[in-house]
Amino acid sequence: MRARTIAVILSAAIGLGLLTGRFVLPARSHRAIPAAAPGAAASSRGSGSPLPRPAEGPMTARHLLAAAEFKKAGFSKRVHVRDRVGDGRYANAACAGEKTLGETLGGPDAHFRGFMTTEDTDASDPTLAANIEDQVAREVAADAGSPALAQNYAQRLLLEEVPCQTEPPGHWVYGPTQTITVAPGITASWVGSYDGGLNTAGAAPRGMKPCGGIAVLRNGSHYGILEVDACLDTAAMTRIVRAAVTQL
Repeated sequence: MRARTIAVILSAAIGLGLLTGRFVLPARSHRAIPAAAPGAAASSRGSGSPLPRPAEGPMTARHLLAAAEFKKAGFSKRVHVRDRVGDGRYANAACAGEKTLGETLGGPDAHFRGFMTTEDTDASDPTLAANIEDQVAREVAADAGSPALAQNYAQRLLLEEVPCQTEPPGHWVYGPTQTITVAPGITASWVGSYDGGLNTAGAAPRGMKPCGGIAVLRNGSHYGILEVDACLDTAAMTRIVRAAVTQL
């Protein structure tokens, strides 16, 4: 009797527990999901480096392209750097007429940086090599004061190069415009340079790699122009131009 009574009482208790919800399953062990380490941030989709922010404020030497970028692009010779601030001839195309940056755009003085394989520079401008064959590249950049004005300046500088994309056969010529967008407000356009021997139809030959070229840069309120005299192909030019506009 006593055993039967105990069984009846237990059955009743279990039944009441099911009705009242007071009997629950044990909670799952917390070991099923490892806890995040203290201070660890949750990973997100596409957790790469954040996009650079457009530049603003005065130009300084740190906004100019570094010589080390040419080595990264495959240029093997040692590159010497010389800087100056002021006005002067920039990398405008000979077919558009040689002018100073002040004559073209007006505005404040610009930063000039010459990249050369020699320390022997032009007496009138230390950013130019005494012998043009020693010139690797030359960058000219300034702050326009606002992103809108920088965009306007960049467009005007690029338009100067467009006439040089069509030249009589046998004359050196620029190739089609290529655009690089690093982030909103950070863009560059460049044209490759082709020797006159490759210009047989009045324009750059299709499928041929350029030998250097000219790039117009815009980063926020900063703008610039980079002339590459070294014979860099498409991949190397793309790398150099991207580095320059990102640094700008």
